[in-house]
Amino acid sequence: MRRTNSSNQSSLSDDPTTQYALDVVEGRIVAGELAIAACNRHLRDLRTASARGLVWAPERAAHALEFFPSVLSITAGAKAGEPFHPLPWHVFVIGSLFGWRKTSGRLRFRSAWLETGKGQAKSPLMAAIGLYMMGFLGIPRSEIYSIGQDRATANVLFKDATSMARAPFPDQDDLPEEQRQTLVTLGQVVLRGEADNAWKIEHPSSGSKFQSLANGEAISGPRPTAVLADEIHEFKSNAAIETWRRAIAKMPGDALMILGTNTPATTQIVGTDYSEFYQKVAKGEIVDDEAFAFIARVDKADRETVFDNPACWQKALPALGITFPVENIRGEVNTARVLLSTAMSVKRLYFGIPLGSTDFWIAEEAWASVQGSVDEEDMKGNRCWLSLDLSKKNDLTALSVCWIDDQRQLHVKTFYWTTQSGLADRAKADHAPYEQWVADGFLTAVPGAVIDKTYVAAEVQRICAEHDVEFLAFDPAGMADFIAACEQIGFPVWRYKSPDEPEGKGLKLVSHAQGKLVRFEDKQLTMPRSIERLEDRILTRTVAIDSSPVTYSCAANAHTEADGQGNRMFDKNRSRGRIDGMVTIAMAVGAADNEMSPPKPPPSYRMFVLG
Repeated sequence: MRRTNSSNQSSLSDDPTTQYALDVVEGRIVAGELAIAACNRHLRDLRTASARGLVWAPERAAHALEFFPSVLSITAGAKAGEPFHPLPWHVFVIGSLFGWRKTSGRLRFRSAWLETGKGQAKSPLMAAIGLYMMGFLGIPRSEIYSIGQDRATANVLFKDATSMARAPFPDQDDLPEEQRQTLVTLGQVVLRGEADNAWKIEHPSSGSKFQSLANGEAISGPRPTAVLADEIHEFKSNAAIETWRRAIAKMPGDALMILGTNTPATTQIVGTDYSEFYQKVAKGEIVDDEAFAFIARVDKADRETVFDNPACWQKALPALGITFPVENIRGEVNTARVLLSTAMSVKRLYFGIPLGSTDFWIAEEAWASVQGSVDEEDMKGNRCWLSLDLSKKNDLTALSVCWIDDQRQLHVKTFYWTTQSGLADRAKADHAPYEQWVADGFLTAVPGAVIDKTYVAAEVQRICAEHDVEFLAFDPAGMADFIAACEQIGFPVWRYKSPDEPEGKGLKLVSHAQGKLVRFEDKQLTMPRSIERLEDRILTRTVAIDSSPVTYSCAANAHTEADGQGNRMFDKNRSRGRIDGMVTIAMAVGAADNEMSPPKPPPSYRMFVLG
C-alpha cells in the first residue's frame, strides 16, 4: 500500500482527492469556511496522521473513483444517460472515505456527515456508494441499508440505486438500445420487486444485499457494512440512528454510516445536534479520527447579503453550474425577495443558513438578530419587570425578567424549571434534549413529579432583592399556588386589582390576560398588545434576548392564533412543542412597554417656612 505525504507529492494527477483539498484551501474552488476546514484537515492529516496509525492510500481512493464512471450512469436530470463522473465535491468525499485507512487496511472512517444545499446530488452519491460497497469493494456478504424517518424517505436514495442498477453501462451509445447491458441484465445484481416497488438489491456472487428500511422496521441480526441515511433533518428522534451507529461500531472489518442532509431548521433537533458535532470535527474542535464531515454552507459574513451576492452561492451549492443550473437558484432567489416565508426556507435549504423554520412565528432571521448575552450584574440599577407562566404538569415553568436601560433598550433573560421525574421520557416525547439542557445549566430540574413552587418563589425573591422590580405579570391560572409558595417562604406579595384599591406590601402582582380579547386599551395587560410590542421591539432591534437553546426552542415551537381584527395570542394546543418561554417573554416586554408602567415619580417634599 503506497503512502503519500507532503514530501513526496511531486504530482497530484493520481490523487484528485488531495488536489481538490489544495484547490479549495488555495482559493481556486469557492468554498465556505466549514468545507475549507475539512480540506485543511485532510492536508494536515497527510503530514501527521501516520503517528496515529492512519495511512493515506490514493490507489484505494482511485479504485472507488473509477467505479462510478465505469459502471454507473446518471439516471435523472440534464445529464441522464451520461457516465457518472463524480462531481468535484464528490471526488473529495469518495476519495476521503475509501482512501484513508487504518494500518490494518480497514477503512479509517466509520461515520460521515454530508451537508449541502438542495440539488447537489447527495442522494445519487450515497446510492452509488451503497452499490460499490455491496458488491464491488470485495466484501463478502455485505449488508447495505438505506434508512429514513419513513418509508418514502428511506426509498429516495434506494430508488436512485435501483435506477443505476437498471441503467445501461456507460459508453454504449453505439449499440442498439436492446443490446445495451446493465448490472441487472448481466446478472451481476438481482432486484427483488417490480419497478418502483423494488425493495432489495442482491449481489449473488458475493452473497450481498442492499435494502431500504423505514424508521422502526427491524430485521433479524443485522451486520451492516454500510448504513445510508439521507434527509437526517426529518428524523424526529436519534434512536434509530444511534442503534445503527452502534451496529457499525461492532463490525470487525470495513463498515460505514453516511448521514446526508440539508442544513436543519432549528426545530429539527436531531439534525441540528449531529450537524453541530460534525462541524466541530471538521474544525478540529473535536478529535475523532473515525468521523468525516463535509459541510457546504455560506459563511456567517455572507448571510445578510446572500441574495445579492452570487459569488458566495457555490459555498453552499458545490454543484452549481455543473449539474445544478445557475438559473434554478436565481429563480428561487427572485421569489424569495418577494415572499418572506419563502425567503427563510431558501436561505436554509439552498444556502445553509441555519435559521429557516418556514413557519416560525416571526421572521426567524429577525429573531436571531436580537439573541445575545444578558448579564444580570450589568443590569443592576435598571428598572425591570417580571413575568411568570407556571406549569400545570408537563409544561415548563418559565420566569422572564425584562430590564430597561437609560436608552430605553430592553434586555430579557428567562429562567426555566421542569421536574426530574420522567425527564428522559418527556425528552423523547417532545423531541427536546432536556437532559442536556439541564446539564448545561439552561434548565433546572427539581425533584418530584410536580414542580414545587417554592423553588420559583425563592428565585423571584432573590431577583427582587437584587434588582429594581416594578411588578410581576402573571397568568391567572395557578397563581394561587405561587402566592401560597411565597407565603411559605416568608416573601410578601400582593395582587393588584385597580388603582382605586390601596396598595399592599411586597411584590406587586399584575394579571396578564392570555386570550385574543383586548379590553380597556392600555389599561390592562393583554397578549395581543404584548405580542405586538415584542414584535416591534424585535424588528427595530431595540430588545436583547438572552441566548438560550430552551428559549430558541420555545420560539421555534410557537404558533400564534389571530381573530378577525388581527389580535393574536400564543396557542399552546396548536404549537409544535413547549412555548412557555415565548409566553413569558411577550408578557415581560408588554409590561415594560405598557403605559401603565411609567417611571416612578421622584419623591415630593413639603416646604415649611420658619418665621
